[in-house]
Amino acid sequence: MLAHKKFPFIAASLTAIAAATLGWAIEARAHVASIVIDSPAAPAFAGAAIGTAGPYVTLKGRVFGELDPHDQHNTIIQDIELAPRDAHGMVQYIATFQITMPADLSKASGLMFNEVSNRGGNAIPTTAAAVVPGAIYLQSGWQGDLLAHCATDYPCTPLNVPFSGTQQVIQVPVAKNRDGSTITGPVYGHIANATGNTAQMVIFTTPVPYQPLSTDTKKTELWSLASQTITGVDGSKTLIPSGDWAWADCSTVPFPGTPDPTRICLRNGFNSDLLYEMVFTAKNPLVLGVGYAATRDIISFFHHASADLNGTANPIVDAVRKVITVGASQSGSFIRSSIHLGFNQDEQNRQVVDGAWPQIDGRQLYMNVRFALPDVITNLYMMADEAPVWWAHYPNKARHFPAEGLLDRCTDTRTCPEVLETFGSLEFYDEKMSPDLIGFTAEEDIPLPRNVHRYYYPSTTHGGGSGGFTFVANPPPTGSCVFPANPNPESDTNNALQDDFVELVMHGTQMPRSSYPTLRERLLVPATQREEGFPEIPNYPFQGNQINFAELFDFGPDIDYRNQTGIVTIQPPIIDRVLPTYAVKVDSDGNEFAGVRSVLLQAPLATYTGWNTFAAGIYKGQQCGLTASSFPFQETKAQRIAAHDPRRSVEERYGTHQGYVCVVTNAANEAVKQRFLRPTAATTLIAQAQAGNVLTDITPTDEDQEIAKRLCSPHPKGGRDDHSDDGDGSSGQ
Repeated sequence: MLAHKKFPFIAASLTAIAAATLGWAIEARAHVASIVIDSPAAPAFAGAAIGTAGPYVTLKGRVFGELDPHDQHNTIIQDIELAPRDAHGMVQYIATFQITMPADLSKASGLMFNEVSNRGGNAIPTTAAAVVPGAIYLQSGWQGDLLAHCATDYPCTPLNVPFSGTQQVIQVPVAKNRDGSTITGPVYGHIANATGNTAQMVIFTTPVPYQPLSTDTKKTELWSLASQTITGVDGSKTLIPSGDWAWADCSTVPFPGTPDPTRICLRNGFNSDLLYEMVFTAKNPLVLGVGYAATRDIISFFHHASADLNGTANPIVDAVRKVITVGASQSGSFIRSSIHLGFNQDEQNRQVVDGAWPQIDGRQLYMNVRFALPDVITNLYMMADEAPVWWAHYPNKARHFPAEGLLDRCTDTRTCPEVLETFGSLEFYDEKMSPDLIGFTAEEDIPLPRNVHRYYYPSTTHGGGSGGFTFVANPPPTGSCVFPANPNPESDTNNALQDDFVELVMHGTQMPRSSYPTLRERLLVPATQREEGFPEIPNYPFQGNQINFAELFDFGPDIDYRNQTGIVTIQPPIIDRVLPTYAVKVDSDGNEFAGVRSVLLQAPLATYTGWNTFAAGIYKGQQCGLTASSFPFQETKAQRIAAHDPRRSVEERYGTHQGYVCVVTNAANEAVKQRFLRPTAATTLIAQAQAGNVLTDITPTDEDQEIAKRLCSPHPKGGRDDHSDDGDGSSGQ
């Protein structure tokens, strides 16, 4: 196994010797210097054959890369000019990677999926059924702060030795001043819903990745807040005396505990009904933007190179013709920002990916900034909507900037991919999605470029629900939220659109017409009950007004807001103003109808919304994070009348169990025709509905039988509510 000893991993002479041996000039060398296979090819998917491609194997390893900080393809990386360099002036990184591929590479289809890991988690399909036969799957580390969550100096787990972990990680440089001194800067952190006497400042799921310059509590203020709104209005605020807290772990040793720069110990313990926040002076910023360049170069290496500079063969050499990158949520914002910042062109000016599929996210990533926090979702005070979030060339009217868009750089270099954009209702309520469609001032629909194919999944939660056709009269609340979970799925439509997108990228087959809500059709509206048209449902009051509003943040004069790069000097940022943030109109059931409706939404058993609210804690009454909700219809007409429910009961909609199956069948068959559902999925869904419990426990009346007969006729009418406000919600490109 190859040993590396510079940065501290690759010996300075190693690359030069290899380059000379291969007859390459140093200036022209590949920028993936070497790869190391830590885990040789092992059977994937329990040895199952994937169609005609046969069995698959998986291998894992590390990439040792280097970047020229003066190359125009890299200069946009924040602080790259302050990163340590090797003897040749290169900036280095190490990243993990995994490839899952046909065991017989001759059976590869020529397509490679670059699956963007979310917070280091596995993104490659784990079941044979989810694999596109013949496709190769690649994932690699890109989030440099994942190696920062320990009390020792960065990195917690150095990657210069064989890696046996389960996360996809990358080791990036630590920036230093030109004289070698430590760089410092303000970092905002908070602690919510904590109990006990020790806690960490968590951004979303992982802790703040920076350590304080000083652990002297007299140099940092820690506050407790009784409340904080989604627009930054604080309730009662109390300064905690410096002698009552410490940078320490008190879980085993009483206050002041064991010193630990990653934890806060509170003498009297944390109150879960309070929010704790601070701004501290941090040290040693990570050059996190290297993650964009590393991903670019790793994809290009496995696409184009035959071997690394040491002669180690590319394990998928000559097997890739086209590349599609896929990422959901945080990973989707990584894809969006990567394209915006120009990283779809490699250092040889080649296009990196041919197709990009950012899912369930409409923001840019908080990564290419000094002391950035890439774990963030769209929480208060977190950078997400500073630069353009729309694809087309359109002005940022809130900041009075000229027209610009996510595709500007790739348009200039002719390296733009085909883009598949999919998202659902939750993204409007928690992920501030509407600026992607209508800008920060909500004045007009932003045109959709010809290479962007947009599909909206109405009435879904983040990533979609579990699906199925089971009627549950009184489902319990979900997690820490007030209302039951939303089961409305996205996966079936995702699978069909993936097939469509593969056909577009590989063969040029046209995508189905884009379908999403617009202002023009009055389907995007302010998030109020009146504007949305949400009905008065007993025990399910409208909560959509708790939408997570976009804000115009001022992080200081050293931020380049047009590119979301630079140096933050104001923490927490000043909220200059709250921006109009819209949601989607609903029908008389409270269900959305714009976009691509799932089969379940066309045969609804409940009201499915993109919102929910926290039941307790500091955020009680606010949007319950990435969780949406649902509320079942009454089962029978008598129950509906007794409950004063304005929505038609399940009985009044479908009459009998067979009536319901007919509605599901018609919806599934129509979705197949529109290429929004695989034929095999339609068969499965129809069988699920037939085996389900809808209306199986009631004795049908003559009226019920008549309803079912109508629904099962060759040309049914009223398969769902025939509301006058129900349009098809489609918007063309």
